[in-house]
Amino acid sequence: MPDLMDTYLENRWFVQPDQANNLETAHGGHVLKWMDELGAMCSMRFSGETCVTAHMDEVNFRRPVPVGGIAVVKAYVYGTGETSIKIRTRVFREDPETGTEELTAESYMVFVAIDDDRNPIPVPDLTVSSDRGQELLDAALESAP
Repeated sequence: MPDLMDTYLENRWFVQPDQANNLETAHGGHVLKWMDELGAMCSMRFSGETCVTAHMDEVNFRRPVPVGGIAVVKAYVYGTGETSIKIRTRVFREDPETGTEELTAESYMVFVAIDDDRNPIPVPDLTVSSDRGQELLDAALESAP
């Protein structure tokens, strides 16, 4: 069975001018795209199957990521259903010189594993076998909708 830590992924992007809004910060649509893509990668790594987005919980943008800044997206599986996979996704802005991170947005998402005919298929149960994995699971469950 897949372990939570096997699903933990982080991606980083320099925010470019063509990804910015009129305030010269990361456009919310780009941030949502990055969250959705990383969530899909987590769910596919977990299930070993093609997965599609079924639900994205509300997203609150807490602070901007400026052009030239680094956006860090972190995601992992925190729960499953019969065919569904629950993902916690968080976005941070990172200071490139110190590595300090500030939370900018987060969401809880659900993906569904599908077969070649695009029908939902069963997913495995999630296991947690490390202290770090348990910390992540507890944090997700504590604030999940």
